[in-house]
Amino acid sequence: MSRLVLPLLLSLSSPAWAMEFPAPVTDADYRATDPAQVEMGRLLFWDGVLSGNRNISCGTCHHPSFGTGDGLSLGMGEGGRGLGPDRAVDPANPPEERIPRNAPALWNLGASEFTVLFHDGRIERTEDGLRTPMGSEMVEGFDTLLSAQTMFPVLSADEMAGHYSENDVARAVRQGLITGEDGAWEVLAARVRAIPEYAALWERAFPGDDRLDFTDISDAIAAFVEHEWRSDTSPFDAWLRGEADLPVEALQGVELFYGAAGCAACHAGPFQTDHGFHAMGQPQLGPGKRARFETHARDDGRFRVTGEEGDRFAFRTPSLRNVTETGPWGHAGAYSDLRAFLRDHAAPRAALGWYRRDATLPEMEAEDWTVMEDAEQVSALAAAVRGPDRVLTEAEVSNLMAFLESLRDEAALAGRLGIPETVPSGLRVDR
Repeated sequence: MSRLVLPLLLSLSSPAWAMEFPAPVTDADYRATDPAQVEMGRLLFWDGVLSGNRNISCGTCHHPSFGTGDGLSLGMGEGGRGLGPDRAVDPANPPEERIPRNAPALWNLGASEFTVLFHDGRIERTEDGLRTPMGSEMVEGFDTLLSAQTMFPVLSADEMAGHYSENDVARAVRQGLITGEDGAWEVLAARVRAIPEYAALWERAFPGDDRLDFTDISDAIAAFVEHEWRSDTSPFDAWLRGEADLPVEALQGVELFYGAAGCAACHAGPFQTDHGFHAMGQPQLGPGKRARFETHARDDGRFRVTGEEGDRFAFRTPSLRNVTETGPWGHAGAYSDLRAFLRDHAAPRAALGWYRRDATLPEMEAEDWTVMEDAEQVSALAAAVRGPDRVLTEAEVSNLMAFLESLRDEAALAGRLGIPETVPSGLRVDR
């Protein structure tokens, strides 16, 4: 997976000669996409027809203006209005609670090495196929892991489905009707089938299929995401290919990242992720990830999926592509300042003591800081961290920031197809 690139190392100081860097990314690292599916998926991604109240699209919370996130620490889907950090509570229909985790970025999800998704990895691709704790029936018929992932937001009351009994999707979800003729997925598919333009797009994208169903919708959206947000033309990519130089400060950041700072132990490979799960002592805020009957505000991370005590407070290593644009940072978006995040991430135990609520949250009635105000819970977060704290100097933080800037891909950030002016449903597009 990695190789030494001799010409590139000439620009680094002597310790770097022993370092290994990722191989340059190539087309072979990605799945091929069908242009007809991409075309259909682009419109569906931006169309609010897939939300219970027809007021939220995938693009509302995964917007290119915010690095394919939403610019918030914890998102606000149903019950919110506006976009990005300006999104606010709709007083006529306020949310029941905040979405418990930060909206993840969508970069390079068409690369074949992405075999697990979500902060807790609750859906993954194994040698035996797709797997989720929700059961095998929930992943039948989806072409890819990314396609299957789309089933979660449309079923979430706080994200897209809506509050109990206010629409047909929300009612089906609350009754536990997901698959089958009376299920939430069929309700959404029927909406899309009823729009002639989507029916025509579907015939071109899925020739030979007998009926437009939810898995076709999700397959198309996944194809669009894979095509639109591929990112491998950053300055760092050009450097790996031997096509360009990096500034001195960025090279010093490369040396730190792949050397003394130890970042690459987890942020490994061409997309700077090992796809593993690690307890890193991130501050917790918001309602926590919990079932409806639970009352705690804690987020146990991967433990909720595996039940293994060693996975408590562990979260998936995110890719760092375009990371300077994807804030706030952390699984709960605890940091709105990337420099502060880097400093604290290197010394997580100490940082839990000095953390200063650096979040971007719309105002609403919520107990956002329950965990951080509980000394016992903070101690538990610190105790789960593995490895030593490392205090970074301001110069080291600046060097690492320069390296992260080199992962910024202007072409990818601009998008390949962009936001459509209109969508077939005629609903408003979040521009």
